[in-house]
Amino acid sequence: MTLWLAIPLSLLLLVILLCLLVLASSIHFHFRLCRLGKDDRIEFDIKAVYGLVKIHYELPALVFDSLEQGIKVKLEKSGIAPVKMDSDKEEKIDRESVAEWLKNIRTALKATRGLKKWLVGTLSHVRITKLDWSTDFSLGDAADTATAAGALWGMKWTMIGWVSRFVRLQRNPRMFVAPVFRDEPCFSTEAVCTGKLSAGYAFYAGLLLLRRVSKVEGGLGRWKKLLSRGQ
Repeated sequence: MTLWLAIPLSLLLLVILLCLLVLASSIHFHFRLCRLGKDDRIEFDIKAVYGLVKIHYELPALVFDSLEQGIKVKLEKSGIAPVKMDSDKEEKIDRESVAEWLKNIRTALKATRGLKKWLVGTLSHVRITKLDWSTDFSLGDAADTATAAGALWGMKWTMIGWVSRFVRLQRNPRMFVAPVFRDEPCFSTEAVCTGKLSAGYAFYAGLLLLRRVSKVEGGLGRWKKLLSRGQ
């Protein structure tokens, strides 16, 4: 084999090997929601390609203005190579923004054949490795707090049962409800969820979504408009 043929073949094999290694990896995510008094914080981390790609989203502030003005949120984004980002953005969640989201969802449903089926199928491959949710609260009255604690237990496990219909729980969730018997209302909660999705299946799901979109007349154009609105 001549040298001019051996070099490109070696490069091709190297590219194929790298692609196989990437597809064999997993996409890991970590979600944390914490509320302590009036302080709120939401964090979301994504790690892929054996930790070489890291993306961090954080909402350090949720300010409720009024029913009319909605909720003011501040989103911070950061990442390391090859995904580099470092930006802050403030937005408001009000009636207009919710109506716009609902409109975008309807547009996505019309632009994709079987979007719900695709979403359910993709979620079924998500593995939840940790799910903890603890809540401490007081309603200011011992009897009311004890009654509400039982109702909160039921609500939490109902939500977990609903979530388990779509994703796979690899370990039992840990739910905690601690009634605080004091004379003034208080509330604090922390939810932590970690999980993973095969990078190979994520790639396959992307191709499958593209195929479903291409089957709808004008589907690609509608999705392009939706993605451009989110930038």
